Amino acid sequence: MPKFRIRHLTKYSYEVPVRDSANQIMLYPLKDASQGVLQHDIRISGEPTVSIHHDAFGNEVGTFMHSEPHTRLIIDSKLLVVTNPVQPPIDDAPAKEQWLALDALKSQIPYLDFLRQEKFDLLTEVEKLVLEQKSDLTPFQSSKLFCDYIFKNFTYQKGITTVESTIDEVWRLKSGVCQDFAHILLVMLRLKRIPSRYVSGYVCPKKNGMRGEGATHAWVEVYLPFYGWVGLDPTNNCIAGEAHVRLAVGKSFSDCSPVKGTYRGTSAHTLEVTVSVSYEDGETTEDSEIHQPEAAPEFVRNSFRRHQEMQMQQQQQ
Repeated sequence: MPKFRIRHLTKYSYEVPVRDSANQIMLYPLKDASQGVLQHDIRISGEPTVSIHHDAFGNEVGTFMHSEPHTRLIIDSKLLVVTNPVQPPIDDAPAKEQWLALDALKSQIPYLDFLRQEKFDLLTEVEKLVLEQKSDLTPFQSSKLFCDYIFKNFTYQKGITTVESTIDEVWRLKSGVCQDFAHILLVMLRLKRIPSRYVSGYVCPKKNGMRGEGATHAWVEVYLPFYGWVGLDPTNNCIAGEAHVRLAVGKSFSDCSPVKGTYRGTSAHTLEVTVSVSYEDGETTEDSEIHQPEAAPEFVRNSFRRHQEMQMQQQQQ
């Protein structure tokens, strides 16, 4: 049972003071048989009161306001987590029986969101590829083949996509990062009518060169008959195991963003995200990214947006 000490530091810097900052954080790891939280400390500049609730997917979500004028917002999460070995599925039931079991779930409320397909221009092109798959495979075998396809046909490249890149763009580029690969895998699985959900978290391997090491990471969980949810990491072409720490699950990235919010003030700001992971031997890996948006990106509009002349939204991958 490895233990990982993780620090997730988010810094927003503004050219001039901003105010009325309303934020949501999803930095609270899921607690279940596969992982447990031994220590967790979150500190936020301005020391606002954080209200915590659980969303529809069972994620722990924190919300807070920072109303006073400020030129920076710092969210510092320090975590000590323990993970347990994950038993791989015993895929011995007949394929036809498994597909019939999945078909029975398509109208059940817990699985509806995880079967709903996102529409995009190149959907038929992806669908054609999915339909070429052999019909005698089990859901688990099908899922692993899609995972393998993405790993072999897409190039892992930072900076070529953003949180706003569309599935069409990623499919054309055949390149991106873990978030992009997770979304492509979700499309393929849902076309096959396999319930699947997006997972945000960290991958914390020990010196084995996995992509996404020591950084925020994303992968997919599929629901398998007679087993339950199992994680598949298309970025590393593996089953998610004790090196994967889960923060949140949802339909897509928008349900699981570690930090997002809105504020009144200038659109000129810098976002810096640093994630570091310490292992048992004290060695630390660190990943840092700095984002300098030139203009205010457009996300979901709300009543606050409609009634304010100057507002900026901030979202972290």
